[in-house]
Amino acid sequence: MSRIIPAIDLIEGKCVRLTQGDYLQKKSYHENPLDVALKFQDHGLKYLHLVDLDGAKAKKVVNYKVLETLASKTELIIDFGGGVQSDEDLRIVWECGAKQVTGGSIALKHKEIFKKWFATYGGEKIILGTDVKDKKIAIHGWQETSEVWLFDLIEEYIEVGLQYTITTDVAKDGMLQGPSFDLYKEMIDKHPNLKIIASGGVSTVSDVEKLCEMGLDGIIIGKAIYEETIKLSDLKSFL
Repeated sequence: MSRIIPAIDLIEGKCVRLTQGDYLQKKSYHENPLDVALKFQDHGLKYLHLVDLDGAKAKKVVNYKVLETLASKTELIIDFGGGVQSDEDLRIVWECGAKQVTGGSIALKHKEIFKKWFATYGGEKIILGTDVKDKKIAIHGWQETSEVWLFDLIEEYIEVGLQYTITTDVAKDGMLQGPSFDLYKEMIDKHPNLKIIASGGVSTVSDVEKLCEMGLDGIIIGKAIYEETIKLSDLKSFL
């Protein structure tokens, strides 16, 4: 069974969702992320995908105090991403309680640092964030699209111990129109041993069922929970 991973995206310490990564298409949902995280925990969820959108834009970790609060006041296993661009950022995130860290922009812009993290911490703790537009990697909060192909980047990091990738099709994210099933199928076919976590576009329970059937390691659900197209109670059968 795939792991169900609710998402909290942070701007100025508050829960928000963007549409297709556009900071101008921001919708705020909750002032207090801890209330949201505790609600997830109360419904039996065990994992949390926490994204520092301020950090992604600033190219350094910003909302680490929120991470520290959620890690200390819940039992959720947190993976943290957004703005982790240096050894110092990584140190802060570990100290604040993240169990895994997702690197996206750094995997493209500062490959030697990111590869060193795999050597130091191992593939269980470091996740490759692959945000894509037309299978090309998008970085810095999706504000910039590179010419690097998704599968080239994955293969490069498999060589240094990559085990997990969170893959988001930017075109799908926040649209509540369903995830990129074909993309995930292609990824599974090419890399059957890679633990692929689907993100973006998950909008109904049937989406969750279909992704589970595909054998993905995890399914990140964000906007659908906040807009209640998927209710937390609906997820109990997947836990």
